[in-house]
Amino acid sequence: MRVNSTSTTRTRAAVALTVAALAAGATAGAGPATARPQTAPAAAAPYCGAAHRIEQKLSTGTTWRMCWRYDGKAGLVLEDISYRPKGEPRPVKILNSARLGQIHVPYDDGTIEYDDLTGFDFAQGLMNLAPGECPGGTIKTVKVPDSVNETPTIKGLCTTTRSRGHAYRMQGDTANKVYQAAGKDLLVYTVNQVGWYEYMTEWRFQDDGTITMNVGATGSLSWDDYDAGDGRGWPIGKGAKAKATSHSHNAFWRLDFALDGSTRNSVEQYDSTVTAPTRGQRAPTTKTTRTKITKELAGDSRNYRWWRVVSAAGKNKDGHARSYEIVPGPSTKYPGRGYTKHDVYFTQYDKCELFASNNPGDCGRGAGTSVDRWVNGQTLKHPLVWMNIGFHHIARDEDQQPMPVHWQGFSIAPRDVTAMNPLTPAELGWQNGHWQPRR
Repeated sequence: MRVNSTSTTRTRAAVALTVAALAAGATAGAGPATARPQTAPAAAAPYCGAAHRIEQKLSTGTTWRMCWRYDGKAGLVLEDISYRPKGEPRPVKILNSARLGQIHVPYDDGTIEYDDLTGFDFAQGLMNLAPGECPGGTIKTVKVPDSVNETPTIKGLCTTTRSRGHAYRMQGDTANKVYQAAGKDLLVYTVNQVGWYEYMTEWRFQDDGTITMNVGATGSLSWDDYDAGDGRGWPIGKGAKAKATSHSHNAFWRLDFALDGSTRNSVEQYDSTVTAPTRGQRAPTTKTTRTKITKELAGDSRNYRWWRVVSAAGKNKDGHARSYEIVPGPSTKYPGRGYTKHDVYFTQYDKCELFASNNPGDCGRGAGTSVDRWVNGQTLKHPLVWMNIGFHHIARDEDQQPMPVHWQGFSIAPRDVTAMNPLTPAELGWQNGHWQPRR
């Protein structure tokens, strides 16, 4: 099913590496496997030299800083992520680390499923990027751990900047001036080949403090899969004989927050209820309630529900606690496995819990190898966020050849990190809170 010119070698290498990791009771970058600790100390900010440092001041005034490393299973890992908005005296730390947590690919006919990060050599499939794929940016050289290629160093990490269109637009009261600006992003990405697929792992760091993380699947449909005679596939090519097998891509991300440099963040869930108007009311009413999530949670998105991670160490200039809101993207939730049945998981930090499914290593008796098994009532003192975004791929004629990129992902957006929009023009800086037009 999942084959190309190098997949046989990769599969053998992946099996050998998995067996070796299990025998050693460890996984790349995780250290010795231990039972789940009762508490976890705050992680120290990692040191990185110039070769592994990303620092970019965008033209709108925001500066992003982070370190990067390349893991033998997760691929690109970003660490010590902070940004300094224009007008802030110092950088604001957001995350200890951010990376993919798994790409789970089950086929509709029930014949096979893959865990691409821990079971199919995702990291070893890092691809060289041509200069034209990173316009105006820099392609960094990556040393791939346990590489099965003749050359273990790949020019495979692009960092560049892009415009995203309007950041804001506002016409003044006097109608004689328009305030508008184009938003700028720092873009960091890699491309990893897994079988016929090529995954584009993209991170966008916006000048307003938003971080958007996406996985884009492209490459090719496998001609070996044009055999869906069970009625579940979609005809590709002339007639109805060659049917491509439908499948799902369930992408997980693992985020380790450290707002204002502290891992002792809290999690809050917000739900709103809309009630029809009663007699004497002109419109429906909406009531929003907050629930503090103090223990591990397997959460489900629904209309009028959202979550935020709140700093315990810092406030903005208005005296409001800094936080980041989780903004899910479109998702098709796959109900076939326990770990894919929920949209987000909040778990207590454990250095052994690295991948949402098929997690290598021994995390302790009864801990299990998937994120759903780790939600067992622990108090959240150092919460990790696991986001699950699904895509059900029913192939179409337009998917050949090559296959257009289909994206899946989500964002985290600043909520009260700064007292005002960090891109506010200087002449509007006095309009904070309740204000009246100047005369």
